[in-house]
Amino acid sequence: MGKIIAVANQKGGVGKSTTVVNISAYLGSRDKKVLCIDADPQGNTTTAFGIKKKTVSASTYDVITGKTRIQDAVIHTDFKNVSILPATEDLAGCEIELANNENRLNRLKMQVLTCKTDYDYIFIDCPPALGTITINGLVACDTIIVPMLAEFFALEGLSQLVNTIKIVKSNYNPALEIEGILFTMFDGRLNVANDVVEEVKKFFPDKVFETKIPRNVRISEAPSYGKPVMYYDKSSKGAEAYELLCHEILGEPLELPKKKRRGIFTFNKKNKEE
Repeated sequence: MGKIIAVANQKGGVGKSTTVVNISAYLGSRDKKVLCIDADPQGNTTTAFGIKKKTVSASTYDVITGKTRIQDAVIHTDFKNVSILPATEDLAGCEIELANNENRLNRLKMQVLTCKTDYDYIFIDCPPALGTITINGLVACDTIIVPMLAEFFALEGLSQLVNTIKIVKSNYNPALEIEGILFTMFDGRLNVANDVVEEVKKFFPDKVFETKIPRNVRISEAPSYGKPVMYYDKSSKGAEAYELLCHEILGEPLELPKKKRRGIFTFNKKNKEE
């Protein structure tokens, strides 16, 4: 049975799509069969895999509204073992269309269950809002990765998301758990960044990923070439950070760099950096 992981945060610009794309690419390179579900009307995950939206004949919108089976809408990407359910602008009208549907929060789950056994991992890229589409993602998934910035206002957004998770868990998905909180665009030279990390760890012990994703120009450039960062520049700091995150998700020991590298901060509980 494949593991379904939603990547969610109602705040925009925190690296949700970037995280889905790059984790998927690394897991695919490790012979894991991966499906990415682009549930964001912006379609950034779709674009980042080099897929032109104008060529898409069936999308997440068609799947959620029941017009198409998920198996008929999935596209194989050019990257090893990675497929995608693409998103187009049509998805923006999905919430209005489903407003009076009594099963509107289970639409994605019903479709995903029909293909769960075909993949090792299914990632759902949720939109930056706590609306019907995001709730569909939370109802459908097993766990949640929460990308966030190490900034003060991000703590408020995390609190709102946690409350939503509690509601979904109580009413729709009792097994729902947080896979981990991932700090993105991280700069450990800033005191506020380290303070935010420590504050989050107080409330979510053992739920904060040890790997932090740094600000890195290669991560930003890769989507414009329609490639995950590992295929764009495997030696970059950003590529290394996502590779370490992949090890962490797989439950493997983290191979820490021999030298400390600015922007990448990984801490192994058994073998911390000196």
